[in-house]
Amino acid sequence: MPISIPDSELAMTFVRSSGPGGQKVNKVSTAVQLRFDIGRSPSLPDEVRQRVRTLAGNRATRGGVLIITPREHRTQEANRAEARSRLDELIARAQVVPKTRRASRPTVGSKVRRLTEKSQRSFSKKLRGRTDDD
Repeated sequence: MPISIPDSELAMTFVRSSGPGGQKVNKVSTAVQLRFDIGRSPSLPDEVRQRVRTLAGNRATRGGVLIITPREHRTQEANRAEARSRLDELIARAQVVPKTRRASRPTVGSKVRRLTEKSQRSFSKKLRGRTDDD
């Protein structure tokens, strides 16, 4: 079941985009900074909250606030929609429970192949050594 985050838990601010631009690059703030407090959100279950923190990486602050800053589009509305879709995609990825790794043992055939390969390599390296001319 998908988790939906209400807009009341999000804080959006608009900043100027970086990089080259035209006449209005220094006048219009089109880039969006979406801030979402992962730790205080009642919408996230605990296990999903932990996975969101892990997946967020450098995008999360030490206080547990996720910051998403899209600036690809030229309008605030498009960047706002991009930020929301990135947040939804991150939460959807965090909802997937990773498979637990079960330890397995190597097969008998793989052990035999490894040991015969080692002995063949050892033999070829012995041939490269100096010969005894007695």
